[in-house]
Amino acid sequence: MILIAMTIGLIGGLILGFGLDITYPAEFSFYITMALLASLDSILGAARAQFEDKYNGIIFFTGFITNAILAAALTYLGDLLGVPLYYAAIFVFGGRLFNNLAMIRRIVVEKYVLKKDTNQSKK
Repeated sequence: MILIAMTIGLIGGLILGFGLDITYPAEFSFYITMALLASLDSILGAARAQFEDKYNGIIFFTGFITNAILAAALTYLGDLLGVPLYYAAIFVFGGRLFNNLAMIRRIVVEKYVLKKDTNQSKK
């Protein structure tokens, strides 16, 4: 049920994002990028937790907010200091995105193989 809600929310967001003509100043591009990375990290982490039957809505919500605040703070502080601190968020979120996606793929493949073996043993 939660996975379906997440998928509907993602599709709705994509439709709104591509359907509406929303523009933002170029100086906010790093902040938008960090927000997207933090969001994708949280969503893939939640999907992984759902596949592992460990999903908790409070952990998802607090992780989502914490990731967004940390990414924005690193980007803002980097802008003030003239140091690209946003790279830290890019590396961490990027690495976790690939890790979570790999784990989701592994779980889906294992469930598929298990289901396939179960169906063959019934015949």
